[in-house]
Amino acid sequence: MESLLHSLLMILAVPEVGLISVFLVSLVSATLLPLGSEPAVFLLVKADPTLFWPAIAVATLGNTLGGAISWWMGYGAEAVYERATHQKPQNPRLLAWFSQFGAKACLLSWLPVIGDPMCALAGWLRLPFWPCVAYMAIGKFARYVAMTGALIWVFPGSI
Repeated sequence: MESLLHSLLMILAVPEVGLISVFLVSLVSATLLPLGSEPAVFLLVKADPTLFWPAIAVATLGNTLGGAISWWMGYGAEAVYERATHQKPQNPRLLAWFSQFGAKACLLSWLPVIGDPMCALAGWLRLPFWPCVAYMAIGKFARYVAMTGALIWVFPGSI
């Protein structure tokens, strides 16, 4: 098992394969599918510490793109709902709170469990796309820097 893990890490350490893997995992994990991208980023950086900033940048890009896809999914879902019911969705407290903060609420899109649905909710509410994407990127970038840095600090030894 240890040799298999070591072989996997060596494949991930190749910048071309590792960064593509981090991008794809980050992209998919930002949709409504339950997947975490932090382990992929951490393992790549542990295998090749010189890839810290490239891995953070690629993960942020992939995760932000996934958040943008979720935004468009929410936008489309709201349009389908409106066509099917011939009425605007009612705004319970959560929708009202989200609308109050607007695109800035997407700063919290990095949160586990609720972050991905927040991106879809921003699209559902038709919050402005580009400001939402910018706030998503800021939040996701900060999360990757903090999480990867903390994991490296907690597990300083080489793999």
